[in-house]
Amino acid sequence: MKGRGMDALGWMDPCSPTPQWDAAQVRRLARRLGYALCWADAGSVLGLVEQVTASGIDVVLLPSSAHVDAVTLDRVMAVADVECACPRASFGRWSALGGLRR
Repeated sequence: MKGRGMDALGWMDPCSPTPQWDAAQVRRLARRLGYALCWADAGSVLGLVEQVTASGIDVVLLPSSAHVDAVTLDRVMAVADVECACPRASFGRWSALGGLRR
C-alpha cells in the first residue's frame, strides 16, 4: 500500500447505515489533506490496528470517531495519527515516551 507518497488508510464501520455518505466524507477529507487514500479491508481476519501496522500507514481517516470503539481508537493512536471528517477532529499518535516526564 505504501510508497506513493503520503498515503492514508480509510476506515468506516462495516455496519454503518450510510456507507456511501461515510465513504464520500473520507474521500473528501483525504483530498483536502492531500493524502492518497487506501481502504482497510473490513472483511479481513486482521483487525484495523493490525492492518495499519502491516501497511506502514501513518494516518487513518474516519468519517467520525463513532466508527471505532474507544479501545480500538486508543490502539490505533499508538501506531498512527487519526483524522475524523465530521465533526472535524485530529488525534495525534501517542508519544513514544509513553507519558514519561523529564
